[in-house]
Amino acid sequence: MLADQLAKTLASHKRSIQARNRLLAHRARHDMRDWRVKRRERTRQLIELGGLIAKAELIELTDDDRAVILGLLVEAAAKLKGDNRDQQLLLWRRRGARAFTQNQLAERS
Repeated sequence: MLADQLAKTLASHKRSIQARNRLLAHRARHDMRDWRVKRRERTRQLIELGGLIAKAELIELTDDDRAVILGLLVEAAAKLKGDNRDQQLLLWRRRGARAFTQNQLAERS
């Protein structure tokens, strides 16, 4: 009898904690304070950029060596600071567009 009541109380407590957590998550998702919105936008941008690094297979090709990946990005930034910026952007944009197209075709197959 007492054990049943204790089990019911614990189950009720667990449900209350879950409901509280759902409420807090809902509030966090719908928090429109300026700094929260900017933080969510920045987080989304960083996740998407990380996805591009994965899509380019840089993680596998460098054995997940973060220094190498950063070196590649620094090298690309240096090229963009050079005289052939527009030409380099055009070249990389075309390669990127082809890669997106090939990836979409592969996903459909």
